[in-house]
Amino acid sequence: MEKTDLTHVQEKTKASALHKTLGPLHIWALGVGVVLVGQFMGWNLGIVKGGSLGALIACWVIGILYICLVMVTTEMGSVIPESGGQYAMAKYLLGPLAAFNVGLMLVFEYVMLEAADALVVGEVLKTLSPDVQALPYVLLSLLALTWLNYRGTHATLSLNIVLTGIAFFTICVLLFSTRFYSAETSLLRIQEMTNGLPYGWMGILGAFQFGCWFYLGIEGTVLAAEECRSTSRALPVGAVVGLVTLIVGATATWFVCSGLLPAGKLAGSVYPLFDAAMATHMPLVIHLLFIGTVLSCLASANGCIADASRAWYAMARDTLIPDIFAELHPKYNTPYRAILFLLPIAIAFGFTGLLDQVVTFSILSALLVYLLTGYMMIKFRKMYPMGSIKRGYTAPLHPLPTMLLLALTTATLAGMYFGYWINIASGCAFYFLASVWFVIHRSRYLDVTSYMATGAATLPRPRGY
Repeated sequence: MEKTDLTHVQEKTKASALHKTLGPLHIWALGVGVVLVGQFMGWNLGIVKGGSLGALIACWVIGILYICLVMVTTEMGSVIPESGGQYAMAKYLLGPLAAFNVGLMLVFEYVMLEAADALVVGEVLKTLSPDVQALPYVLLSLLALTWLNYRGTHATLSLNIVLTGIAFFTICVLLFSTRFYSAETSLLRIQEMTNGLPYGWMGILGAFQFGCWFYLGIEGTVLAAEECRSTSRALPVGAVVGLVTLIVGATATWFVCSGLLPAGKLAGSVYPLFDAAMATHMPLVIHLLFIGTVLSCLASANGCIADASRAWYAMARDTLIPDIFAELHPKYNTPYRAILFLLPIAIAFGFTGLLDQVVTFSILSALLVYLLTGYMMIKFRKMYPMGSIKRGYTAPLHPLPTMLLLALTTATLAGMYFGYWINIASGCAFYFLASVWFVIHRSRYLDVTSYMATGAATLPRPRGY
């Protein structure tokens, strides 16, 4: 690679870089906004596989998985402040083929989550009246959020601060409306409503899959690393505070829903928190949870659009996919072509009506990324040992968090096999065929100069290379 060519591409890349406008609160809103919807729907499917206590144990154990995940991704993300998050890490640590797969997995993780949001919004709107046609409202909502992302990330995530804050507040209202703190007046009847561990420890393993839904997407905070005013401050603060918010909210959600709804009904609910609110027979609480459910879906879809488009844009900028998607809007400086391209895909999956299938493919894509992330952390520490490069954040107790991440991710995939082995096989086959397409066809168009430009400007030569 000629030095003059590399310098030219680096200057071009810098000129087309995304604006640095985000602070810790925006990163919190991106992470929590994407994930909070998982407390309004999806997590309760774990009761089918593991029973009520299996779902609770999965909530806490998978919480440990995500604590480890946030630690390792934040360390690597603070050193590689590039749009694309785990994709950008794979780009420098694993090479083009692995980076292509990680980028594709990230896109489908968030596109599928956006589709699940659309499904739930449609189901909630139907509770207003059997005659309500949900499709126009869902389409208008997704179009409005796409337009907002089109106009700029700062405004998008500023809105997410409001939407996420209101949605989390409604969970707190539902919790305190039950007077859970009073043994005499509490409406919560945990012992009567729950069904324990009907399938033993195997059920707990099976419930891990849907325990992820409490936290799935918090790792997407690193996708906006390039747009942070101070990456070393915004990423750790926003991600850690966001994770604490989710752990508290997830525990409260399980507690309230399991005390207000029988396990059988809770397991099959499309919107468990809203059903729990209706079980209180308090009009104000029911109305607030209706609003909270809709707003959580909108906040999640909003964040998913931002995350998926950043991954798609980063891949296009590095020529792993056609660079037509790497164009930034001349006025708003947003990856508008990537944003618009992914919208119809999310809508198409959203209106399949298969919530558990959409959720499962999103979880599978995420788990595959987590496995590769654990491996990347081990390689990152070997390539850039402590003291060799400035870190904005350092994951403590290495390699323990990485080992826990790999072990719990593997256990979750094993649990997913029970009932969803066809989904696992289909998903792996899809990514395998995509890899074949990349090697045979797309790799011929890979521009190595563009691919390495940003990293060559920010990272020193790693040890041993």
